[in-house]
Amino acid sequence: MTEDADDADDAGRIVVYSDYVCPFCYLGRASLRRYLAASDADVEVDWHPFDLRARKRGPDGEIDFSVDDGKDEAYYEQARENVRRLSDRYDVEMAREIATDVDSLPAQVASLYVKEAHPEQWPAFDEAVFEALWIDGRDVGDPDVLVDLAESVGLDGEEVREALDDESLRERVTEQFEAASRRGVTAVPTFVYDGHVARGAVPPEQLARLIEG
Repeated sequence: MTEDADDADDAGRIVVYSDYVCPFCYLGRASLRRYLAASDADVEVDWHPFDLRARKRGPDGEIDFSVDDGKDEAYYEQARENVRRLSDRYDVEMAREIATDVDSLPAQVASLYVKEAHPEQWPAFDEAVFEALWIDGRDVGDPDVLVDLAESVGLDGEEVREALDDESLRERVTEQFEAASRRGVTAVPTFVYDGHVARGAVPPEQLARLIEG
């Protein structure tokens, strides 16, 4: 992974690059929670957005699902098998195994807004988005769903709805996607701590090695 001027801001934190539509990001968060619950380490968790649909996304930001991204049914069947294996290993409830029909961009816009405007409530909102998709099977690309999730964690739903319509905020999320690419992030989840990297929904013991050396 390459470094850029923003890396200094991440010193002393574990940075998680993720996309809400990635089942392994949900599973990776479960692994991270297990590690933190069992560890005495005082670690701050930060989130940077990543766009798994980048190759399918047009200039207008909309997804063209007809674009071939090289992922065939054999790829998805292997992904489903890995999701089932890891969900059993981490004891994680999941109502679905993949979410190829969901656009996470609205959720990432809302999440960045909450993270910056209401940082104390962001962890709960972040978790609510993941659970809405992977446990409840809801479409987190739907603004009404995101407003409902915001209200469920004590936020002003209409404030979040306004943020979803903020083109400058959407552009900043896109810029963060590009920054992730410049840093060498090619897949998610990617965990970064003190210049060291772990990729994938790695087990808690691997996260311990990443953070504790």
